Amino acid sequence: MTVDTANRSSTIKQHIDAILPELVEFRHDLHRHPEIMYEEHRTSSRIREELERADIDYKGDLAGGTGVLAHLNGTAGQAVGLRADIDALPIHEQSGVPHASTIEGKMHACGHDGHTAILLGAARVLKSMSSEHPLPRPVSFLFQPAEEGGAGGKRMVEDGCLDGTVIGPPIERMYGLHGWPMLPEGVVGSRPGPLLASSDSFSMVIRGQGGHAAMPHTTIDPVSTAATIITTLQQAVSRRVDPVLGGVVSVTSVHAGEAFNVIPGECLLKGTVRALYEEARLVLRSAVHDIPTGIASTLGCEIEIDYHDGYPVTCNDAATTEAFHDLARSVVGEDRVEPLEFPVMGGEDFAYYCQKIPSCFFALGLCPPDQESMPSLHHPAFDFNDKAIATGVEMFCRIALES
Repeated sequence: MTVDTANRSSTIKQHIDAILPELVEFRHDLHRHPEIMYEEHRTSSRIREELERADIDYKGDLAGGTGVLAHLNGTAGQAVGLRADIDALPIHEQSGVPHASTIEGKMHACGHDGHTAILLGAARVLKSMSSEHPLPRPVSFLFQPAEEGGAGGKRMVEDGCLDGTVIGPPIERMYGLHGWPMLPEGVVGSRPGPLLASSDSFSMVIRGQGGHAAMPHTTIDPVSTAATIITTLQQAVSRRVDPVLGGVVSVTSVHAGEAFNVIPGECLLKGTVRALYEEARLVLRSAVHDIPTGIASTLGCEIEIDYHDGYPVTCNDAATTEAFHDLARSVVGEDRVEPLEFPVMGGEDFAYYCQKIPSCFFALGLCPPDQESMPSLHHPAFDFNDKAIATGVEMFCRIALES
């Protein structure tokens, strides 16, 4: 670490220490008042209030009305982009923390309150530093709604948040983070290439002919047809997809009938398809149509299939990710950087930024040092670890200044 880098790191830490209690309270405020996708009006208002208080320029009402793009000027021609998602989930909180959700059936179960506090903290620190010396390059801060199934990232891209038409110059590289309960507190890591899977969904209505369960020969049973479809769909992964590419087909909802002695007339299936490569995704999409259609026809049923293309693969740029790891070692130390060996089959709409410009999405460890584990993402007892906020802010600041 050079003298200049050491001085910069010390300055950043001093700025973070000065505002950290406020960032923690800001996160707690968001946690108490969770809002799900495209309903984040209070959250968006609180973000804008804090940006105004810090005298940071921004444009609001993006991505359906709740997205915010803030910006700080710099000397270079293109900007660095930093992103946080701001929405909550429709889950009843069971964490028992003092700042637990006050909204029935909604909570920040994925840590987006922590992500938002981190991004706001980075904006405030960089704003303070820019008053002393010009930033080496412009920085744009994307406070994005509707990550949890609403493709808010796609709408931010469509609204011009990357191309310089909203505020500031075009963004050259994008970075985002996610709190990671599986990693120790303060550890960071990522991987080049596919990090998170594409996440498609499907539903199927299988129609037969209902009747008395004691006389199945007089019926066309959609339930037994559904059972055959469910088990046979696994051959789409094991026999149609190249084993080194992998994939997941999961039927997650089965609904048919109400009585124990009645074969119903129809059965509804729902599920998800995950893939790390577009080639595998296309094979599985085709299989989810072809296999059930063939089985239904053979067993005398009719079938209606609705397939929804969800988020694409979150694919990190190799050079950007390598540079991130190099920088992270100087920020948190060699022993606190853990490159992720394997991708994760969860989905993320940060993928839409990755499709447009070189990007790096990374994990920020949350598990406290005195615990072997903590509640996972989307669990009703999950709560973002406040002690990870400072590391997240410092990483974002150093990325903005040195990437």
